[in-house]
Amino acid sequence: MKKTVLILTILMIFFPAFAADKAEVKESPKNHFKLYGFIRNYFAFDSRESVSGTGDLFYYLPKDVSMKDGIDVNDTPSFRFLALTSRLGVDVSGYNIGNVHFGAKIEGDFYAGLSNSSNANATTYFPGNSKISGTAQARLRQAYATVTWKDLPLGKDDKASVGLKIGQAWHPMAADHPHLFSLEVGAPFGPFSRTPLVQMDANLGKNWVVSAAAIWQMQYQSAGPIGTSAIYMKYGMTPEMYAAVAYKNKSFLVRLGADMVSIKPRVLGKKDGATVKVSDRKTSLLYYAYAQYSYKNFAVKAKTTFGEGGEHMNLMSGYAKVSENADGSWNYASMRNSSSWLSMSYGKKWQGVLFLGYVKNLGLADPVSTGFLKKEDVYFCSNGFSNLNQMCRVNPQIIYNIGKMNVGLEYQWTAVQYGDYSKSVVDVKDGQPVTYTTLNARALATDNLHWVGNHRINLMVKYNF
Repeated sequence: MKKTVLILTILMIFFPAFAADKAEVKESPKNHFKLYGFIRNYFAFDSRESVSGTGDLFYYLPKDVSMKDGIDVNDTPSFRFLALTSRLGVDVSGYNIGNVHFGAKIEGDFYAGLSNSSNANATTYFPGNSKISGTAQARLRQAYATVTWKDLPLGKDDKASVGLKIGQAWHPMAADHPHLFSLEVGAPFGPFSRTPLVQMDANLGKNWVVSAAAIWQMQYQSAGPIGTSAIYMKYGMTPEMYAAVAYKNKSFLVRLGADMVSIKPRVLGKKDGATVKVSDRKTSLLYYAYAQYSYKNFAVKAKTTFGEGGEHMNLMSGYAKVSENADGSWNYASMRNSSSWLSMSYGKKWQGVLFLGYVKNLGLADPVSTGFLKKEDVYFCSNGFSNLNQMCRVNPQIIYNIGKMNVGLEYQWTAVQYGDYSKSVVDVKDGQPVTYTTLNARALATDNLHWVGNHRINLMVKYNF
């Protein structure tokens, strides 16, 4: 089956060239290469220690209360400003053979090469985030080629087109962004990932689009026993599979889709003290719906995802080891998550934006028989915490657009409801009781639920070219 899919994909790519061996390669008189990019600076203030990346500019959520000598060490404000998210890209177009069109894109920006302080006193004098030195490093954002078959016959009056994208690009579940200038563009209230893929989009007439993709992992990865890694997919030998259908017209679009991930969290295990090969596998399904509407200078977008896992797309979810088998293999169950956002925008020169987001951690569908789960057996999104119960965000922005210059100011309030981990004596080692930190039977922390919030003020200055 895998060989058949591979052969069909190769034929799909190269058949136009074989079929057009006598056809002249036509080129558009326009420039085939379009250079684009921007210089962007962010100036960000946070009222609380938080989980954030890319020089603390990509914001996730505030950290839970952490008491030390009677004070909450995470109740600490911070400020930074950086230009490392500046970007440069090239679009290639205008090459065709008959009605088959070829294109490409390569795009890069910079990434915070920040490192932990080597000073032993760093965590004594500062909160947990001690990444305080380093420089910006170049990184690949997107790099893909496209093949598009245009003007295919479809009924009497309609035409169809089929596009194939191969390379590193936006994950199709993450490609629809809210009207935000902040770096995280709504994450973790919606999927966020750029990843290697092979994607097909078929435009069936003027209104319908059918999409399918086979996806691999690179920067954004699944969680597991050794932390976040693409190794689970490598040895699982099964790409992530995506399918969707969309309806669109001049001012409205709605899309429904589903995504499946199947990984091997382990290849080797233990049986009676000996190393054995194990058949561990974890499979999860995630569904989403997206809609957008625009009228003159007003636009509204909304997205909701529901299902299992999704931590490899920065959703606040994951999975858990729920039991062990006699042959040394483990059984797993995915945690369920509901994540939604709503975005509204009005204006052109002066643009006002309002973003609302909500996440609910629903835990496992079925409780484990032991009545609890060890914390280390729950593999959660690395940019969140497994004691997260729910979270919300309110984010108004105002943007002034003048020519190629954009200046934006936002206030962002993000609040998380955390619960306390439990302590349970579940084992005896060397004749002594061993205490494990645990979650309840559904992998949720429900004791002492409490809210923690962060106020972020962010200024952006951006010049486009």
